Amino acid sequence: MKIINFLSHDIWRITEHELSKTRWFVYRFVKIMVLATRAFINDRLSEKASALTYSILFAIVPIIALIVAIGRGFGVESLIEESLKQSFIAQADMIPTIMGFVKRYLETTQGGVFIGVGLIVLLVSVMNFFIQVELSFNSIWQVKKSRSIINRFTLYFSALFIIPFFIVLSSGLSIYINTTLENSIFYNIVSPLVGFSVKFSPFAVNWIIFSITYLVIPNTKVNFKDATIAGILAGTAFQVFQMFYIGGQVYLSRYNVVYGSFAAVPLLLLWMQISCLIILLGAEIAYASQNIKNFEYESDSKNISIRYKNFLTLFISWLVVKQFEKQAPALSSTQMANEYRIPIRLVNQILTNLVDAQVLVEVSNEANRTKTYQPKIDINQLTISLLYERINSHGAENFLVNKNEILDTFWKKTQLVSNLSIPTNPTSLIKDI
Repeated sequence: MKIINFLSHDIWRITEHELSKTRWFVYRFVKIMVLATRAFINDRLSEKASALTYSILFAIVPIIALIVAIGRGFGVESLIEESLKQSFIAQADMIPTIMGFVKRYLETTQGGVFIGVGLIVLLVSVMNFFIQVELSFNSIWQVKKSRSIINRFTLYFSALFIIPFFIVLSSGLSIYINTTLENSIFYNIVSPLVGFSVKFSPFAVNWIIFSITYLVIPNTKVNFKDATIAGILAGTAFQVFQMFYIGGQVYLSRYNVVYGSFAAVPLLLLWMQISCLIILLGAEIAYASQNIKNFEYESDSKNISIRYKNFLTLFISWLVVKQFEKQAPALSSTQMANEYRIPIRLVNQILTNLVDAQVLVEVSNEANRTKTYQPKIDINQLTISLLYERINSHGAENFLVNKNEILDTFWKKTQLVSNLSIPTNPTSLIKDI
């Protein structure tokens, strides 16, 4: 019980300002794992992974066909097939079958250019897959607005066009290094290092691919550090899963007895399902790592008293007004939270309430994807009483259909009584506090 209570409540009251860097690193890692585990359960990642697996089954042949079609123009079709076998070593037996589908798919081409219905089906299949991936990532990052069709098309197909060049570059570089080392007098010295590099390279490639995925796909600003942390953890988990999957196929031979040659299909689905689950869990880790401060004092923020929330509302309003009065740059929620050590989740809640109550206005900066806040009411008219009137009257009230005389009388009386316990004259301007 003590451990559960510590992970649920106590650890979220400990901030980085109270610990050494080493201890904070450990606490931060534990917090990220707790948040990722909680999100795994609450966000129903298994269902999202199943949906992505379904999308991959429809899109895998068109995607590979497009990559091969691009690579064919550069004469690197065989390199692409070999690269696929190395990248998805757990499904190496399925690659020839998939490539057979791809080659038949490409028979609809003339001169390497897709025409008619074939082109439309390919583009729709590929776009639908990437859209499903983006929607899953946006859901994790709580982003409601997706990219425009033009931005999606540009981003996704640019990535597909780059893949063949990346394969050629990596293959050529590998051949050059091996050839150079074999002819070198230091071959016997560096050969153990080369052997280690060969074994380590799949991990490094996974780290790079996963990190770029978490950095680029969500339609929001993702910090490079947080994307890299998630990329390393998810990439390592994916590679370890590949190793266990390959080793475990020996013990799954009974599927061959039951299903025959069809046994590869359920195994492929299992591999896809778990792989998608690892990818989505990595996205949860990236989100938790970047937004870990949102969860500081989480239980206390949920149980905050009305009086203290009113006080923080007044304080945040005062900060925004004073910045405007001094003609200083507008503040973001992160700046307010960091400067005054207020839980950022609570800051965001209060700012959202102030914007909804037409007290503040949100200003978006598309260049760096940040949001700042400025007064929406003339600061020479914005008094404490007006602020609380806007906050308290926002939303539905006095909506009961069956009117009661006692209830109506009591409502009118309460409007004549101030129920705000604030240590300041309510008629004072906020800027004068």
